[in-house]
Amino acid sequence: MSKIKFVDTTVRDGHQSLWAMNMRTHHMLSVLPHLDTAGFEGIEFVNGGAGFKKLVRDLRENPWDWINKGTAIAKNTPLRWHGPFSGRTLSGYIPQEVGELRIKRAVELGIRHVRTSNNWNDYSVMSEEKKRFDTLGMSPIINLIYSVSPRHTDEYYVKKAVEASALNPYHLCFKDVGGLLTPERIRDLVPKILDATPGVIWEFHGHCNNGLGPVNAIECARLGINILHTAVPPLANANSLPSIFNLSSNLRVVGFEVDINNESLNPASEYLKSVADQEHFKVGMPYEYDHRFYLHQIPGGMISSLQHQLTAVGMGDRIDEVLDEVPQVRADLGYPIMVTPLSQIVGIQAAINVITQDRYSQVTDQTIEYALGRHGIEAPSLIDKNVLDKILNRPRAVELKALKPWEPTLAELRSKYGRNITDEDLTLLAIVGDDALDVVGAGGSKKQYLNKSKPLADLLREIALNGNHRSYEIANNEFVLKVVSRQ
Repeated sequence: MSKIKFVDTTVRDGHQSLWAMNMRTHHMLSVLPHLDTAGFEGIEFVNGGAGFKKLVRDLRENPWDWINKGTAIAKNTPLRWHGPFSGRTLSGYIPQEVGELRIKRAVELGIRHVRTSNNWNDYSVMSEEKKRFDTLGMSPIINLIYSVSPRHTDEYYVKKAVEASALNPYHLCFKDVGGLLTPERIRDLVPKILDATPGVIWEFHGHCNNGLGPVNAIECARLGINILHTAVPPLANANSLPSIFNLSSNLRVVGFEVDINNESLNPASEYLKSVADQEHFKVGMPYEYDHRFYLHQIPGGMISSLQHQLTAVGMGDRIDEVLDEVPQVRADLGYPIMVTPLSQIVGIQAAINVITQDRYSQVTDQTIEYALGRHGIEAPSLIDKNVLDKILNRPRAVELKALKPWEPTLAELRSKYGRNITDEDLTLLAIVGDDALDVVGAGGSKKQYLNKSKPLADLLREIALNGNHRSYEIANNEFVLKVVSRQ
C-alpha cells in the first residue's frame, strides 16, 4: 500500500473545537517543537478568521506574537494559515487591503500555505481569492465541504470538485466539518470525486462528531487520499480530528507506510493534558454514534454554546426543542452547509423561533444579512419565498440593506493611525478595533504547568524553578512531603 502523510491541526482546529480557542501563545510554543520534528506534511498554525480577535479580546494577547515566535521555532515542517484573507467572518469584517497586508507579512515570516473555503462551495467566487493568494506567495489548499441535504447529491459534489480543480490549487481537501460522513458514503462518493479530478492531490479533513472520524479517514486512505488531518490528544476526538496516535497505528496495521515519529509527540500530549487538567479544559474522548447529528448537523462545539445561551434566558431545558427546530430552519433557508458562520445563523434563529413560538417574528441581523446575500450570493434564490418575505419585510432589513461595509485603503488607515505604524499593528487596529494595542499584553504573566507524570525529582525541580510558592505538599498514599520556603 501507499505512504500516508498527515497534517497536524492541534494548535488550530484542535483547540478551536475543544477549548473554544483558549490556547495561549505559550501553550503553542511549548508543543510546537515536538510537532515540528514528528514528520508531518504540514501544521495548521494560524486561524486567520476569528482567531485574531479572540486572542486580543478574550486572552489579551497579540496574535503577531503567536506568528513571529512560532515561525522562528518551526524549521522542519511547513506551517499553514487557515481562512480567507478578507471579507465577512464570524467576528466581523476584514477589509481587502488589510487582509492582503496580513498575508504578505505572514509570507515574509515563512508561512507559504493556506487552507481556505467558500461556505457554499462557490468556486466562481473563490477564483479571484485564489489568484490573490498566489500573487502574495501563499499557495491555497481549497476545501470541498461535505454536507447532507436534498441539494447535496453525488452530481453536486462531482461538479463542485471539477470546478475546484479548475482553479489549479496546491491541493484540494475533502472537508467533513460536521462529522457526517460514513464509510459507506465515502466508498460511494470519494471514487467519483477522484475520478473526476485526475492528477489532483487530495487531503481529508474529517471531524469525529459521529464517532466515525478515524474509520472514515482509513477508508479515504484505502480509496487513494493519502494526506489525512489529525490532532494530538487531548485535543483529538470528540468534535475535533482523529488522534494521530490511534490513526497512524491503525493505518500501519492495515498495511500502509506511515512515517510519523509518535515518540516525539508524547511530550506535547503530556503537556496539553497538564494544561487541560489545571485549566479545566475539555479533554477529547471518542463519541458514540448519534444519528441526530444527521438531522440538525450542528457542529458539536456549537451545541454547548446554544445550551449556554438558552440557560442565560432561563430556558436551558429547551435545548432538545431547539435541535428539533434546526432542520426546519435549515430547510427554510435553502439548506446552507452547516459551517461557520452559517451554522451559527441557523442555530441562533432556531433558538429564537423556539423562544418566541412564532417562526421568524423576530430575526437576527445576521439572518437578515443572510437573506440579503451577504453570506453567500446563492442564499436569496434558495430561501423559501414566504420565509424570505418574513425576514426582509421589516424596517431593520431596509436599514441593513443600505449599510455598506467600510472598505478603507491602507493609505486611509495610515493617515488615521499614524504614518509610522508597523504593518502588524495596523492590521490589529483595523481588524480588532482602535483599542487593540492597549488591550494586548494586559493578560498578566503566563502560568506554569507542572507535568505530574515526571519523576519526583524532576517535579521538585520544576516547582523550585517556578519560584512562586512559599510552601507545597506532595502526598501519595501514606507518603507526605512538605516543603516550606525560608523566606
